[in-house]
Amino acid sequence: MRDNKLNARRTQVAIKQIKDFFQVNLALNLNLTRVSAPMFVRPETGLNDNLSGVERPVSFSMGRYDISLEIVQSLAKWKRMALHWYGFSDYEGLYTDMNAIRADETLDATHSIYVDQWDWEKIIREEDRNDAYLFDTVKKIFNVFKETENMINEKYRGYFREKLPDEIFFVTAEELYKRFPDLTPDERERKIAQEKKAVFIQAIGYDLPDGVPHSMRSPDYDDWTLNGDIIFWNPILDAPLELSSMGIRVDKDNLLKQIEYAGKEERLVQGYHRALVDGDLPQTIGGGIGQSRICMFFLEKEHIGEVQASIWDEETIRRCAKKNIELL
Repeated sequence: MRDNKLNARRTQVAIKQIKDFFQVNLALNLNLTRVSAPMFVRPETGLNDNLSGVERPVSFSMGRYDISLEIVQSLAKWKRMALHWYGFSDYEGLYTDMNAIRADETLDATHSIYVDQWDWEKIIREEDRNDAYLFDTVKKIFNVFKETENMINEKYRGYFREKLPDEIFFVTAEELYKRFPDLTPDERERKIAQEKKAVFIQAIGYDLPDGVPHSMRSPDYDDWTLNGDIIFWNPILDAPLELSSMGIRVDKDNLLKQIEYAGKEERLVQGYHRALVDGDLPQTIGGGIGQSRICMFFLEKEHIGEVQASIWDEETIRRCAKKNIELL
């Protein structure tokens, strides 16, 4: 049995404090405006995120109108279109609450079928498509994490430990492979996160020297050389925790290259892809930041179900009850 640091009601208060503080400071640091976003899109638009390509989007029909719809899996493509529609200018961006259902998710301490994250996107210039601009943006986001940790630890003094280092460590997926060639990608992430406490693993999508990518990525939004994941070491779970996937987005050349590499040429007929090839969309950087995972990390919860309301199988419910983990 464990001693809960905050009961369910106090946890709800702390969740709101974290979410309010984080999104306000994220918007200030990246010059973002909050906008409304769709919960579902038409599949033929190409706006839904295909993720790794194997997840099934939850779909339904609008009944009497005979219109097929998909619940969004993320808003990576929609955000770029929205910046164009709304007339945003260079170095202006947007963010929104994204709620998704991932029916094929394998449930564990950090994965739920319900996904809640802040999706953000910002217009950049062609000359910003480089490591330096990417790293600068990652550092700004990491500073918001640090400020959030300081805020919540001050409000609940004596409850939580300081978990983040002063700086985030940068490494490419290939550098990590060369450092730990005998380990799997998950094992490499564990090693580097445990050592550095906060890490940005860059350049995810292409095969590594062993013929396997660090992880699967959709070929049509991130530039696979200018993307990456923000990962923290979670001492409560004794495991790495991915908080964000982000990157500079594909331009026309990289889109065509990655689409061919992935064998997904059929997507090029969709509206999003045509707009990108025709040069109608701005150059952007963007990503998603997990809301429940942030709360789980800073409030030192053992299970994501302690900070979000979702559905769990009976075995998960039994295991959590045995460990005095209160699922919402």
